[in-house]
Amino acid sequence: MAIVTIEDILKDIKNVAEEYGKDFVVAFSGGMDSTASALLCAEAIGKENIELVHVVYGPYTYSNSLEIVSEFAEKFGFKVTFLYNRGQEQIWKYGPSCNMCTRQIKMGTVLSYANGRIVVTGSNSSDTWGQTGLRVFNSMYAPLGDIGKDEIRKILDKYGVKIRRIGEHALREGCKLKHLLKPMTNPAYHGKATAIANEMVLDYFPNGNEIANIKIVGPLSKNIAVINVKPFREEVYKLAEDLKNIDVVDDVIVADKPLILKIVANPSIYRVEESKFWVVEGKLKPEFAVPIKVEWYESKNNKLRTFHVVEVCEWTNYETEKDEYLKNSNVDSDTLLKIKCSCSMPSAIQVTHTNSIK
Repeated sequence: MAIVTIEDILKDIKNVAEEYGKDFVVAFSGGMDSTASALLCAEAIGKENIELVHVVYGPYTYSNSLEIVSEFAEKFGFKVTFLYNRGQEQIWKYGPSCNMCTRQIKMGTVLSYANGRIVVTGSNSSDTWGQTGLRVFNSMYAPLGDIGKDEIRKILDKYGVKIRRIGEHALREGCKLKHLLKPMTNPAYHGKATAIANEMVLDYFPNGNEIANIKIVGPLSKNIAVINVKPFREEVYKLAEDLKNIDVVDDVIVADKPLILKIVANPSIYRVEESKFWVVEGKLKPEFAVPIKVEWYESKNNKLRTFHVVEVCEWTNYETEKDEYLKNSNVDSDTLLKIKCSCSMPSAIQVTHTNSIK
């Protein structure tokens, strides 16, 4: 593939503006990808033609996210609009579904608001849309489609922008619901536990984390909070005691030893080795502070669309199985991108517009 320069991207943005109109809406999370897209579009066609739109997911949005978005818009002179949509609660009833939420709730909400204007995304060569080679699709435009994370960091350096990350993971920002590893059949119980716990962990550890999150797992009748903080800090045990005082948290596990996760999965995942591999290597391992091993079970519940972590226990024989664990952990991101997974459908598909409240 030919080397893509910033000048190439700016030229492409101008060409898209000529064909589709100069009024751009940027689906803006405040992360590095959408920030780079916004800055490039502003340079190419003028920031007066750019509107940042951030979707707020009610209690599942980190308060830190709202600060990051607002401060960036004010500093760089962008217009910003906040849209509210809690539609994830309907999607998550059937198991963890981050990609479906992104397509239907985030992008669907922004597309509805844009009302025919081009919607700019941060999709790049490191995600599924970037792998398709598409640039404009379904009124959405991916100016970073031909470049990866290293090039995006260079773009941010060019503009003198340092990204403030939420803190739960160095590579993946987003809403708190991605830490709910079971169906949300009761938002006032499952959703509330996830929302409160993952705000608390950042109150305790606001800076300097490679990982700082709390996974909510267990049977539907029991919320087990698994605290993941890396690098490890002794204050985790104080956080564990405070979590036990939350009425919707039934038990707390501190991830200070290797763990085994017992997962029930929809047959479309359970019977496909590549799908199981992606769930473990692409989704779970990067967000746990300790080594994890997964024991899989096929679901008999036809309402479970993806998977459900029903139990967590100590991985007592980790030392004898460590070599195999480390072998799988060395899989690079390019390999993971090539793996098809039933719970990770490509983002470059037809998106249903959803209603939102401004």
